[in-house]
Amino acid sequence: MSIGNSPSDAPSDAPASIGHVLTQARRAAGLTIEQLSAATRVRTPIVRAIEQDDFSRCGGDVYARGHIRSLARAVGVDPAPLIARYDAEHGGRPAPTPVAPVYETERFRPEPRRPNWTAAMIAAIVAVIGFVGFTLISGGKGGHRPAEQTTAQAKATGRPQPPPAAAPSTPSPAEPSRSALAAVPADKVTVKLVTDKGKSWVAVSGDNGKSLFEGLMNPGDSRTFTDDKRISLVVGNGGAVRMFVNGKDLGPAGGDGQLVRTDFTPGDPQAG
Repeated sequence: MSIGNSPSDAPSDAPASIGHVLTQARRAAGLTIEQLSAATRVRTPIVRAIEQDDFSRCGGDVYARGHIRSLARAVGVDPAPLIARYDAEHGGRPAPTPVAPVYETERFRPEPRRPNWTAAMIAAIVAVIGFVGFTLISGGKGGHRPAEQTTAQAKATGRPQPPPAAAPSTPSPAEPSRSALAAVPADKVTVKLVTDKGKSWVAVSGDNGKSLFEGLMNPGDSRTFTDDKRISLVVGNGGAVRMFVNGKDLGPAGGDGQLVRTDFTPGDPQAG
């Protein structure tokens, strides 16, 4: 569908505004503002404000881009040029904040212990002293006698044969301790998103309002985000995105095709 300015709306050499394009497309699709709001789950006052090129009610650039994209798709307009124009008119897209590294299992494995040479030396000295003492005592009693001779003498004298000295037990090696499982820190919020039932547009921002990610997640994609205080999400297709928050599987973000907005803080996401 080709949408442009009418002579009465704007000069022929000036590009149509975002609100004008969306308004014309909505009318061409035969939709009212209320019907468009119901189809996109964007509230009616916000739809009306966007058609008047007023984006102050969107709650920020991330939400404004999401609303523009949802409205454009609903009325059959390519959202990319509109998003590009919005960025050009509002200072451009903010540079994404580097995502904090995901806590991996290897980071929590205990470091290998260094050998304790002092303890080993003491144990060796004790063993040598014990061996020397045992040798002296055995030598004072006639030295070591073969087992057969000792048995024969015991039978001749009628004395019970002393039990053979038990071999020193070899301490079994300590079982290797299992590596500690990776755990999310209690003082941070960690959100993992996995698309397993389709694709979805996703926008993620941190507590400072800066964008951590915005774009399309295809089937099989997986992304993890960490922030000290809060992570805010906008999911275009809730049924396609599975959420793992602070180590807990919360399941799909919403229903198929549902636009979902939510945020999480440190701690149990299911508490309360």
